[in-house]
Amino acid sequence: MTERSQREKMLAGEKYNILDAELEADRQEAKRLMHLYNTAVSEEERQLLLPQMLGRVGQNALIWPPFYCSYGKHITLGDNVFMNYMCTILDNGGVHIGSHVMLGPMVQIYTAEHPLQAEPRNQGWETARPITIRDDVWIAGGAILLPGVTIGRGAVIGAGAVVTKDVPACTVVAGNPARVIRELDGG
Repeated sequence: MTERSQREKMLAGEKYNILDAELEADRQEAKRLMHLYNTAVSEEERQLLLPQMLGRVGQNALIWPPFYCSYGKHITLGDNVFMNYMCTILDNGGVHIGSHVMLGPMVQIYTAEHPLQAEPRNQGWETARPITIRDDVWIAGGAILLPGVTIGRGAVIGAGAVVTKDVPACTVVAGNPARVIRELDGG
């Protein structure tokens, strides 16, 4: 039985080493594509780069630059996704964004987790947990989603909220840590 790669461990939610050469090469390629995307003059040019940069891109997806990610290829977008300026997605554990999702400026989505102890952290060890954003979600500017959360269909995340746990469908959450402040009708 062959040992699994650090990438396989990362995507499986197991402890992996971020200093792995293959992962570093993947991050360098993502940086190259992000640079091209963020400096492209035309929207047409950006739309050609987006499928090269991300794992899956649905119809009518629009990301206003600058946009930042750690790998890119672990991000999937549904149809009609809009991301405003300066969104950052650390997609080590995978990020699935459904259809009709809006992200305000400076939304941050983090899947990577670092050990609390300094020694393993300094050695490059970490884990990652996926984030799922269901259809019809609005995430307002400056919100932060932490590893492993799922945002339910039709939810609204208030500006500046720090989401530390799953968000139920058709609710509004706000604050740090984010908590339900209102329930919405199902549509």
